[in-house]
Amino acid sequence: MKKVFCSGTFDILHRGHMEFLKDAKKQGDYLIVFVVSDKSVYENKKKNPINKQKKRAEAVEELEIGDEVVAVSDDLEKNIELLFKIKPDVFVVGYDQKSSAINKLKKILSEKGVKIYVSKEYSGGIHASDLI
Repeated sequence: MKKVFCSGTFDILHRGHMEFLKDAKKQGDYLIVFVVSDKSVYENKKKNPINKQKKRAEAVEELEIGDEVVAVSDDLEKNIELLFKIKPDVFVVGYDQKSSAINKLKKILSEKGVKIYVSKEYSGGIHASDLI
């Protein structure tokens, strides 16, 4: 079974999120989605998410694209430990995900032999980040 991992904020779900998750799902057999903590969102985007992490994770679960949705802690090292237990084969990164945490994950996972796949930009609509 080919395990695929992706992560994100997923605040104000929109078509771009759905396309990103569908693209990630196509990269393997089992998709694990990490929904980042509110603190991590603030640290990366310098603004708080509109929806709390629990609500964002529930919304991603309701899409029924991911096989497993995990609301992760704000401790990157703990999240990396969790990833080592999961042992993903592919890490799917959104075309616009360029935070230091994502870059660190890409480096660590690629060194472990995990394929890094950059998802295509969804160009069919407005992005939620444009609304805030």
